[in-house]
Amino acid sequence: MKRHLKLIALGVVCAMVSPLSAQITLVKKQKPVARICVVGDKEPEKQAATLLQDFVQRISKAQLPIVDGASEFRKGDIVIGEPDAKVGEDGFSLTTADNRLYIRTGGDKGSIYGVVTLLEKWLGVSYYAKDVCHFTPMETIELPALAHSETPAFRYRQTFSYGNEDPIYRMWFRLEEPNEMFIDNLWVHTFNRILPSDEYGKEHPEYYSFINGEHRPGHNSQWCLTNPEVFDAAVKSLDSIFKAHPDLKMISVSQNDGNNTNCSCPECKAVDEYEGSPSGNLIRFLNKLAERFPDKEFSTLAYLYSMQPPKHTKPHPNVNIMLCDIDCKREVPLTDNESGQYFVKALEGWSAISNNIFVWDYGINFDNIVSPFPNFHILQKNIQLFKKNHATMHFSQVNGIRGGDFSEMRAYMIGKLMWNPDFDADSLMHTFMDGYYGEAAPYLYQYQKIMQGALLASGQPLWIYDSPISHKHGMLNKHLMKVYDELFDQAEKAVEGDQDLLERVWVARLPLQYSQLEIARTEADSDKQKSRELLELFEQRTHDLGVESLNERNNPPAEYCVLYRKRFLPQNEKSKAAGATVEWISKPESRYQPIADKALTDGLYGGTTYVESWVGWEGRDAEFILDLGEEKEFSRIETDFLHQLGAWVLLPKSVTYSVSSDKEMFTPFGNAFEFAEDRDLQVKFVAGKAEVDSPVKARYIKVQVKTIGLCPSWHYGVGYPAWYFMDEVAVY
Repeated sequence: MKRHLKLIALGVVCAMVSPLSAQITLVKKQKPVARICVVGDKEPEKQAATLLQDFVQRISKAQLPIVDGASEFRKGDIVIGEPDAKVGEDGFSLTTADNRLYIRTGGDKGSIYGVVTLLEKWLGVSYYAKDVCHFTPMETIELPALAHSETPAFRYRQTFSYGNEDPIYRMWFRLEEPNEMFIDNLWVHTFNRILPSDEYGKEHPEYYSFINGEHRPGHNSQWCLTNPEVFDAAVKSLDSIFKAHPDLKMISVSQNDGNNTNCSCPECKAVDEYEGSPSGNLIRFLNKLAERFPDKEFSTLAYLYSMQPPKHTKPHPNVNIMLCDIDCKREVPLTDNESGQYFVKALEGWSAISNNIFVWDYGINFDNIVSPFPNFHILQKNIQLFKKNHATMHFSQVNGIRGGDFSEMRAYMIGKLMWNPDFDADSLMHTFMDGYYGEAAPYLYQYQKIMQGALLASGQPLWIYDSPISHKHGMLNKHLMKVYDELFDQAEKAVEGDQDLLERVWVARLPLQYSQLEIARTEADSDKQKSRELLELFEQRTHDLGVESLNERNNPPAEYCVLYRKRFLPQNEKSKAAGATVEWISKPESRYQPIADKALTDGLYGGTTYVESWVGWEGRDAEFILDLGEEKEFSRIETDFLHQLGAWVLLPKSVTYSVSSDKEMFTPFGNAFEFAEDRDLQVKFVAGKAEVDSPVKARYIKVQVKTIGLCPSWHYGVGYPAWYFMDEVAVY
C-alpha cells in the first residue's frame, strides 16, 4: 500500500548558543516566553507567523501567541512584517534590537522566507522533501544577537516538483507558482487562449500562420503578427482579461507549442529576414502591446524557432523574455557542447538588449522520467550562467512525477541554488543524502559519482527525450550495471531496519531497474526468466511506492508492465516473418535506413521512444516487399505502429497487404486497415491487422502504408508533414 512519509524528529545538532550569549528567549522549559507580533494584515506576514508558531510548538511543545502588531511591542517579542528597503523582492532581514527580533521584508513573501531561514539556521530545522522534516526537540529555545539579510538571485523561482503538493515545502524552498504572478494563469503557449481558433478561425483564417501555401487556423497555430486586425483583436481580448483580474499585472502573450509553425506570409517573412529571427515579429508585436498597456508586464516565449533574439528591435522594459533551452543536451554545462552553446548565444544576445529575462530550463528525461539522468554536476554552473546573463526569473522543469531519478534531491538542490547560485552543489548533495537516506547515503553518493564519470567518459549525450537504451554501451553497460546493483544492495542493507529509509532507497532504485528492463528487451539472448522476475518486482514496487506515471504523457507503470509481457517476453505464437528480408519500394527516412533492413523482422519490438527498432517516414507513403524465403501458410498479418503526439508521431491513414508466390502477381490479403484518429497524449502501440477466413500460401508480402500527410489543425505540427513509425511486421 502507498505510504505517506511523516515529519520526524532526529537528534540533529542545533545552532544554539549558551544562555550567557542569548539575546532573546522564545521558550523556557516548554513554556512560551515570547510573542509573535504581526505588522499589517497582508497574507504573507500571517503565513510567516503561523509557520513560526507551528515549528516552535513542534520543537518545544510550547505555543507562542500571535498578536496584532499595532499594539505596543514588549521585550522579547518577534516582530514580523516591517518593511526593509535595503533588500529586494522576497528578501528579508533578521535583526535583534531592544531585546526583540525583527523579521523585516523586502516585499511579497520576504517575511515567510525570513522565518524559514530563522528555523533553518538558528533552530536547527531541516526540510528535505514532501512531508520529510528533521529537527531537534528542545525544552528551551534561545536566540543570539542577529544581523542577517538575504535577497534571492531570481525574483521568481519555480520547480515542477511533486513536493509542491506540500504547502510547507513550497514555502521552505521559496517556490512560486504561475497563478501567483500571471493573470488567469496565462503564462505560456497562450495564443489560442487569447484568440481561440474555434472562435476566430472560420471567419478569419488570415489571423493565423501561413504554412505550405495557406493560412492554417488550429489549436496550435501561431498568429500572423503583421496583420493589424490580429493586434486589434488581441487588444480587445486582453483588455477584458485585465478588467476581470485587476490584482495582477503580468500576462503571457506567447506562441503556441510546436516548432517552425510561425507565419510565413510575405509580410511576416520580410520582418523575419530583416530581424534575422522570427522573434523579431514577436517582439514588435509585444512592444506595441506594452505601449498600449504600460502598467502591465507582458511575457513572451523565445522557444524553438523564436529562441534567437532579433537584430534590430529591443524589447521594452515591461516585455519579459521567457527563454527556453529545450533542445540542449545535458551531459555537460550549457557552455560546453554544441547544442548548449547555441542556446548560450541566444542568452547572451537577449541579455545584451534586455534585463527582463525568464529562463525555462529542462532537467529530466521527459520520455522516460523513471530512468537515470545524472545531471547533478551541471546544475550550479547553468544556474550561475542564467544569473550572469540578466535572468531575473527561473523555472526548472523537473521532478513532476514521484519515482523520477533522485527527484527529491534534484528539487532540493535546485530550490537552494535558485535562491543562491553560490551554494556549493556537492555540499548540498551530501546534506540531502545524509538527511534523507541516512546510513544508505554513502552508497548512493558513490552510485551517482560513478555514473556521472561513466556518462562523461562515454561521450554519449544526455537528452531530455532520451532512452536508457542509448546508454547501454556507456554509463549503463553490463559491467557498470553490476556495480550499481551491488551499491544498491549495500544501501538497502544499511537501512533495512528503518522502513521509511528503506522505501526511499527502493524509490531511488526504480530508474536503474527500469533501465535493466528496457535494455534487456533489445537483446535477443537476454535472460527472459530474470526479466520476468525483475518486471514483477518493478510492478509491485511502483504500485506500493505510489509511482503513478513513467513519462510526461502519463503512461502508468501497470500499463507498461502489461505491455512488456505482451510485447517483449516470449509468446507461444512465433511470427512466420521472423528473419524475412526486405525489398524497398519506398524507403524510410535516411536516418532510419541503417537498421531498416532488419528492424521490421527481427522480433524485437520498440519502446516508447524511437531510438531503437522503429523505422520512420515523414509525410510520405511507405511500400516494401517481405520475402519469407519460401512459401508459408498464414491467415493473419500485423504491422506495429507508434502513437506519440508530442513528437509529431501520428498514426498513418491505412495499411494494406497483398501476397504473392512469384513476386509478379499480388493478390489482396484481407481488407485495408483504417486507423482511427487519436488525440490522446499517451504513448501507444497500435497494430494494423488483416485476417482471412482460410489460410493462404505465399512467399512474398507487399505492405503499403498511406500517410495522413500533414499534421491536422489540432496538432502542434499543424500544416507540416506527420511522421509515422513501424517496428515489426508479424505473420501468423
